[in-house]
Amino acid sequence: MTDHVECFHEALVVLVGHGHVKQRLIEAFEEHLADIHENELPVPLKQSFADLRQAMNQVAPLNGEGSVRASVRKMSLQDASECAARIVGLHTDLVRLNEDLQLVPRADADDEMRVPPFLVKSG
Repeated sequence: MTDHVECFHEALVVLVGHGHVKQRLIEAFEEHLADIHENELPVPLKQSFADLRQAMNQVAPLNGEGSVRASVRKMSLQDASECAARIVGLHTDLVRLNEDLQLVPRADADDEMRVPPFLVKSG
């Protein structure tokens, strides 16, 4: 999941850069998010990412431009801004989930289960 956090972070860097929002959205998605499959993401994020992918690929490409470029070209500025905001929201949620997973202590197979003395049956 950490790799996906990095991909979303790189997409955010592009989104806050210079240029038209549609150009930044195309670059952010094509360069950093297009190779992510929703099944690789945590369950709470799968549908939102699938919806984003669908929005970014809903128009058939013309003249070799690619479906992402064609779809964003047909979007209104409001639609493009909403897709960019969805990327920001997905990044935020992914970071939160990643932090939550790091807070959960994990027992390794090598760790010995220790029973507190007061729970041990005396014989």
